[in-house]
Amino acid sequence: MSVFRRFHFAWRYLTGNAPWDTNTTPPEVIDLVEVERVPPGRALDLGCGTGTNAIYLARHGWQVIGIDFVAQAIRTARCKARRAGAGHQARFVRADITRLAELSLPGPFDLALDIGCGHSLPASALPAYANALAGLVRSGGIFMTYMFRPTAERPLGLEPAAVEQLFAPHFRLVWTSLGEDVAADARSAWYRFERNGNG
Repeated sequence: MSVFRRFHFAWRYLTGNAPWDTNTTPPEVIDLVEVERVPPGRALDLGCGTGTNAIYLARHGWQVIGIDFVAQAIRTARCKARRAGAGHQARFVRADITRLAELSLPGPFDLALDIGCGHSLPASALPAYANALAGLVRSGGIFMTYMFRPTAERPLGLEPAAVEQLFAPHFRLVWTSLGEDVAADARSAWYRFERNGNG
């Protein structure tokens, strides 16, 4: 990610103008926890922002690590977790998700979330990100990600075929749900992957 993009995100959080940080857990994550009732385990929230989803998981029995490079977002997430009584279950780390391989994370993780973070990374950083993530998610573990789909007017994002290819061969695509992000005026998609057992 460019220096300009980093400054952009940091400034948005500092000024309280981060519209992507909705303080609402997406229904896709709620379904996983409350409808499918996937047993709680270890979860990794990549690009966690102010911790909304990490705290939600923690309150449902998960041990969660949230990662974001914006200091203000991490400070807010820690405060929110304490207020929610989830300070022991949700831990927040200020770090760069493009350098996951350099972090000493207590994996393997049963669940990894990337809700709108991966599509902001430069194309050159994506293969290393996918490989590092594969090393953190256990065999059979779940990876869910939400990404924009590019258009001529808004090139940010990846087409579904490119997302599937990016995370293969380490992850098997379970389902894709195409949609529209009204707030961002963008095409979007949810993806659910399962970690392969063959490395």
